[in-house]
Amino acid sequence: MSLSTRSKRGCGYIVMIKNKIKLLEINKFLIKHKISISEIQKYLSKKKFNLNKKNKNPLNNLGAIPRTFLSSLIIISIFFTLPIVIEFTKERSVLSKNFENNSKNDLKKVLENQGQTLDEELNQKFLFEDILEFDEQPTDTIRLSAITIEELFKSTKYSLKDVRKNKLVKPVTLTLLPHEIKMIENVKRRKDLFIQIILPLIIKENNSIRLDRKKLFSILNKSKNTRAEKNWLELKFKQYGIKHKDLSTLKVRMDEVPVSMAIAQAAKETGWGTSRFALEGNALFGQWTWTGDGLKPSGANKDSTHKVMKFKILQASVKAYQRNLNTHSSYRDFRSARAELRGDNKKLDSLILTEFLDKYAETGKEYVEILQKIIRQNKLTDFDDAKLLPSSIELESLI
Repeated sequence: MSLSTRSKRGCGYIVMIKNKIKLLEINKFLIKHKISISEIQKYLSKKKFNLNKKNKNPLNNLGAIPRTFLSSLIIISIFFTLPIVIEFTKERSVLSKNFENNSKNDLKKVLENQGQTLDEELNQKFLFEDILEFDEQPTDTIRLSAITIEELFKSTKYSLKDVRKNKLVKPVTLTLLPHEIKMIENVKRRKDLFIQIILPLIIKENNSIRLDRKKLFSILNKSKNTRAEKNWLELKFKQYGIKHKDLSTLKVRMDEVPVSMAIAQAAKETGWGTSRFALEGNALFGQWTWTGDGLKPSGANKDSTHKVMKFKILQASVKAYQRNLNTHSSYRDFRSARAELRGDNKKLDSLILTEFLDKYAETGKEYVEILQKIIRQNKLTDFDDAKLLPSSIELESLI
């Protein structure tokens, strides 16, 4: 064997060793990012790269130098496709659990008050825009009498006893409270009627938020979003008063309010539906306003400028109440506690969450104690997991 032949063969071996080292490096990269060959093949096929398999290996019939040459070509082609593999890895990571883990870290910062800008700033410009639309919509706001409503509930077999047992609520949506409710002397009958009226309204709003929340997480788990999805996000940023398009804040604010807590607050604020604000202004939660249309409290000081917000229908009052709890700075601790329960995969416990409503009324902790007493005495937590049955034409025709 001549020196030149041995030199060429030696060079061939060196090239092969270098190629093997490069292959090992690529293999380490694939193992580190947990990428299988089948995934790369699918991805390259998607990018219109030909990956035709052959049953026989023609390299077995070639000499050392041709094999070295072909190996070099393979290495070059691999390095050519490596940027595509890296791009695939990035796309894969977006859809992986790492995105959720990062979200949990952001949420942890909120709970530990480390994230100074999360769930803090509020843009009030569009906050109640969708709620004010209720005033512009044509509605047949017919005020039914208490007796008529009770007969309606009987004819549709809608009773709280059945709801507590079966966890199913008939979708009887009323727009106004009956004036006669304040004349019902039997306390249990008055309370039951009030709960029956507002229960479907509260669950309906929670359902709406639940669907929005589901859509939000669906969008977050995509690498690319459609124009419609981006427009939807823009709308939700406005509705929840979020500045800087902060998705972490949106996740904290866009969440449900426990049914038992909402009922208890409505009962406290309206005297179980008997207050002037409830009967004249459909105000179930006693929300104050300094700029909008409202009812002046009779016992307020002359210098006081606040009013109680009034609404065209009861449903608008429920939506405004939930929007208030989900956005106002006074209830940031409430939202953090709720997010913590979500993070621990626990049920939204009204007895826990009411602890953070001491700023809802001037009486502070005393207000919280009253709410918890209402919840316990009336066993309102029985309604927390109740579901709203689908509406039907027959049922709507009875209203």
